[in-house]
Amino acid sequence: MTRIGNRLGLSSKLNLSILVMAIPIFLLSMGLLFLKSRNDIFQKGEQSAFSALNTSMQQVRKYMLAVETATNSNLWLIEENFQPDSLLAISNRIVRLNSHVSGCSITAEPNMFPSVGRYFSAYTIREGDSIVTQREAEYDYYNKEWYSAPIEQGKACWIDPFDDYTEGTLSNTEIIASYCKPIYKDELIVGVISSDLSLNSLDKVINTVTPPYPSAYFVLIGGDGSYLTHPDSTLLFSKSDYIDHIAGRQGTKHLLHNGRMCQVSYQPIEGTDWSLAIVCPDSEILKSYNHLPYLIVVLILIGLLVILWLCRRAVNQAISPLNTLLAYSQKISKGQFGLTIPFTGREDAIGQLQNSFAMMQQSINEHIGSIQRTVIETKERNEELTQATKLAEEAVRQKAAFIQDVSHQIRTPLNIIMGFAQVLRDNITSQNGHPDQSTLEKEEIANITDMMKHNAAHLDRMIKMLFDSSDDGISEERKSRRNEAVSPNEVGRECIGHTLEHFPNMPIRFETEVPDDFYLQTSHLYLMRTLRELLYNAAKYSDGQHISVRISQTQNTVIFTVEDVGTGLHEESKDIIFRPFAKVDNLSEGLGLGLPLSKRHARNLGGDLIIDNTYHDGCRFILEIPK
Repeated sequence: MTRIGNRLGLSSKLNLSILVMAIPIFLLSMGLLFLKSRNDIFQKGEQSAFSALNTSMQQVRKYMLAVETATNSNLWLIEENFQPDSLLAISNRIVRLNSHVSGCSITAEPNMFPSVGRYFSAYTIREGDSIVTQREAEYDYYNKEWYSAPIEQGKACWIDPFDDYTEGTLSNTEIIASYCKPIYKDELIVGVISSDLSLNSLDKVINTVTPPYPSAYFVLIGGDGSYLTHPDSTLLFSKSDYIDHIAGRQGTKHLLHNGRMCQVSYQPIEGTDWSLAIVCPDSEILKSYNHLPYLIVVLILIGLLVILWLCRRAVNQAISPLNTLLAYSQKISKGQFGLTIPFTGREDAIGQLQNSFAMMQQSINEHIGSIQRTVIETKERNEELTQATKLAEEAVRQKAAFIQDVSHQIRTPLNIIMGFAQVLRDNITSQNGHPDQSTLEKEEIANITDMMKHNAAHLDRMIKMLFDSSDDGISEERKSRRNEAVSPNEVGRECIGHTLEHFPNMPIRFETEVPDDFYLQTSHLYLMRTLRELLYNAAKYSDGQHISVRISQTQNTVIFTVEDVGTGLHEESKDIIFRPFAKVDNLSEGLGLGLPLSKRHARNLGGDLIIDNTYHDGCRFILEIPK
């Protein structure tokens, strides 16, 4: 009994000693964790804010870049046609072709056009669905910032938003910001072009990005610290009392606003002195953190219980190693081979016995591990075989579907040709029996022969596509001559004529910027096939009234642009139209080879074929061929 009492006393003393050392360390660790969690939450909030800010910034720059591009891309046209009538037309063109531009003015220097007076300004604005262009009434616009700023700086610049209203002139009904650029002629400034951006539209673009917190919001700040956009419209163009010192900079600040602390993340907008900021209340950032003290208390209680339990366990293990060894041995005997018996540094018989059991259990684990790896490898191989089988079955299915589609596409025109041939045969037989009688009129016979010719041409087109997509077609294309002297204009007219044979009376507009005596060194056959396919698709899938072919050139390439007006293609369809055998609609005619083969021809000729994703009134394909 005395020995038992001494034994229990030692266990209690050891437990108490361990608890006295462990509990303060545990409480200190939980306190540091509590403080670190606050900083981590603020850092995470800052990262979320900057992520949303960067996304919104990309939308803003994309919107502003569209206005800059619309202005810069037409500057050469203004410089070459700097006449009153031309400036009115170009101003209208910029607004009409660019939905992001709400207005455009092209203003000349004083007395630039004596025939129209001292002042001349061509101005176009977008009013709802209509576009209004006129020469502005004479007024002293040279003192306006949108005119004086680019001239003083000698380069393009963005100016802060302003009210466009001027009495007696054409004015924009919205608050606008303008991208202004000086117009040079013979190295002298002859005027200014100013493209307007609606502040309401810019505010909508900024707020397309969802803030990371419900009460967070975006604000756009001008160079003077005033609000350009704000959820509270009454604060617009009023100077901020706490954000004005962040304009043009990037970073994060904690500021007191409306009686509560807020985290403000901000960064400048490139090319302007504006800044985009996101305001996030600390109360929402720390919403989850405010519940953390309750969790800490629960963790402390659980931790103390765990420490107490670990202390008792450690002491029990120290004074009863045989029981521990027995427990491990019993579990291993029941099949729990994943358990690991720890090695001990004790040199007595109990330590040697424990180490022997540990080595034995380690050998068993290695053997079981080898078996498990073999099972896993076998399973992986079976999965690979299953996947290969599925791929083979899918290939067979696709092959059968393609053969069925080809058979259907070929059988349809053949049936039409055979049917009409039978009609003509019966008509000839009827005429032989009754020479004075004919069951078909000449117009009907002409329509039948035209239909037979159309379907024969359609059948010939599909067979040529199948040949081009085969190995023999690819080999023939590679062997084709690519150094033929080819006139782009002749090819364009030839392809238009070929298209009109299939689609009579269809208006196709032809424009060219290259002379008729200009020649390319390329393959006439494959250039013609590519352009024919683009015109065929335009005639087939458009409204049939607004098809155009434009030929232009750069220093190194000749560009063929085929454009139509119609339903166009969905965004998801634009990713697959150049894949072989891929069709937007499985019920439509064709094999899904026209555009893929055209792109392959273009690349084999050293150029490329792309679809213009910026055009939304139909389809616009751009074919580039090197000179």
